[in-house]
Amino acid sequence: MQYKTEQKEKFTVVTLLENSLSSNLVPELAELISKIGSQSPKNLIIDFSKVAQWELPIIEQLANAQQTFYDNNTSFVICCLSDSLQEVLDLTDYAEVMNMTPTESEAWDIVQMEEIERELLDSDDMEFSTQE
Repeated sequence: MQYKTEQKEKFTVVTLLENSLSSNLVPELAELISKIGSQSPKNLIIDFSKVAQWELPIIEQLANAQQTFYDNNTSFVICCLSDSLQEVLDLTDYAEVMNMTPTESEAWDIVQMEEIERELLDSDDMEFSTQE
């Protein structure tokens, strides 16, 4: 699977360069996501602007990966879905749970807002525990 990565201060952007993501790419995609999730910065944005087709196992893998990221207190955002990708996604139950934005810039905003939210929640937890 072809892709390019770009690291920012708070997140990594992975741009998938494949035109079509078929189910046989699930293991490779899982490995890529796992590798990025174990490095710093741990937040991930996946840019689908070059992808025209995907299959259900890819969508399932992305939904599972997103849940793992959120369980680990990190962000996972998908951006730049074409209309054809969105149509396939809308046929699934995953459309309601996946964190998606129309543009990469909006994905950056979401990651940064979630980082602030986590910092505020952490400080609230610390404040609460010192008051006990």
